[in-house]
Amino acid sequence: MFATNQHGIYCVPRSCLHRPVSRAVLRSRVWEADTLELMRNVDSHGDIVHAGTFFGDFLPALARSRRDDALVWAFEPSRESYRCAQVTVLLNDLENVVLTHAALDANGGTGLLATSDRSGRPTGGASHMIRDPSSAGLRTNEEVRLVSLDDVIARDRHVAIIQLDVEGYEQRALEGAMGTIERCRPLLVLEGLPHKSWFAANLEPLGYRVDGPVNSNAVVGCHRTDETLRAAGASG
Repeated sequence: MFATNQHGIYCVPRSCLHRPVSRAVLRSRVWEADTLELMRNVDSHGDIVHAGTFFGDFLPALARSRRDDALVWAFEPSRESYRCAQVTVLLNDLENVVLTHAALDANGGTGLLATSDRSGRPTGGASHMIRDPSSAGLRTNEEVRLVSLDDVIARDRHVAIIQLDVEGYEQRALEGAMGTIERCRPLLVLEGLPHKSWFAANLEPLGYRVDGPVNSNAVVGCHRTDETLRAAGASG
């Protein structure tokens, strides 16, 4: 099913018309408009990582906010959502979107994605990785490819934003992105924060802190430059 809003045209999966994002876009509204506006206005010459793409409701606005050869790296593990996101990219002629059919993780390999609730109703953008394989039979699931962000994005790319809407899998995705984070110090927009001890051990030393919420996400910014980090290391 097709829908439009001020940013573009979208291929919405019929199985997920009951989902909040789908309902909003079918009414020509913008889902999480404040989050989208924040991301569009951060360093237009830098790349955006957008994980949990669903049918691509963020893609037209994000892609058109980039300048020169900046890219949007989009990741969607669900087969149906990925196919719809492909159509959304084509409908909007988005040549600077790199869409990958995979979930972000600390490592490669495969995992199981739950694509329904326990009643069998499709979860769409709320589909999540199954941590305990013994519970897989309780929900409809599919095997998905896992990739590390550091393995996907070349070291010569400048990443301005990493946005993760991965239903509780944010820490695993961040673990696979630490090389990119250390190199680029991007703004992080996270639906769920990693464990406090992991945040303190891995992100705080780089100067990251939680700046506040936007819609249902946490904005995590880096507040140290390379110079201050070098000074801190020298004084230590």
